[in-house]
Amino acid sequence: MSGPSTPGPGPARISATRYVAPFREGGSLPALVETDDDGLYVLKFHGAGQGPRALVAEMISGEIARSAGLPMPELALVDLDPDLGRAEPDAEIRHLLKASVGLNLGMDYLPGSLAYDPAADQEIDPDVAAGVVWLDALVTNVDRTAANPNLLVWHGRLWLIDHGAALYRHHQDWTLTDAWSRPFPAIAHHVLLGVAGSVAEADARLAPLLPPDEIARIVGLVPDEWLSDEADANPRQRRDAYRDHLVRRLAAPRGFATEAEEARAGA
Repeated sequence: MSGPSTPGPGPARISATRYVAPFREGGSLPALVETDDDGLYVLKFHGAGQGPRALVAEMISGEIARSAGLPMPELALVDLDPDLGRAEPDAEIRHLLKASVGLNLGMDYLPGSLAYDPAADQEIDPDVAAGVVWLDALVTNVDRTAANPNLLVWHGRLWLIDHGAALYRHHQDWTLTDAWSRPFPAIAHHVLLGVAGSVAEADARLAPLLPPDEIARIVGLVPDEWLSDEADANPRQRRDAYRDHLVRRLAAPRGFATEAEEARAGA
């Protein structure tokens, strides 16, 4: 599979056929699974501690990255059958698989990739780095720091992973009321600020790639199942809230881009 970065019509829907191994360094216990398209995917579970809202953030942020031409592996909607975990000897994993029967999120596995090390002497394209900073400012991703870069290096290229911590305010208030205009001081701790080119120039390049109809398309990819984590949840209303939040955040002038550029200048 190999994870192209260009957007397509939307994530494929496939089924997990074999649980291969857990990634225990992840707090949500993601896993490597085989699927019925003969692929290998890193699977994020809706039954993990962060719940389905983390998968909503993963889907929206990852597909925005792909639409902006940033190096993001392919995503897929992965069905998990209840039979898959019955023979699993590890009780924690067995419980997670049972709690996650149904639709989960897969990310194309990049074999042989290495975690990005900000202390290593590695050349990073400043335009790509600026684009990643811009993306994380847009989606308020609090989890791309030196302590936890959530970046991989594969075939000499930087790749984005793990956006479950983005759109973090939706865990307190799914409506995201007025969140579009709030400052995002956490961008000052971004792992790529010191190697990034101009975020203002990245803003000029990337914002036109994400008009309102493209944001609506991306948000429309989120399954109803992930928007129904409460008894009175209305998936349509929630989808509209995410769309409106991002469309308003992307409207000029974009304060998040100015804030990120100021943070870069002070890094």
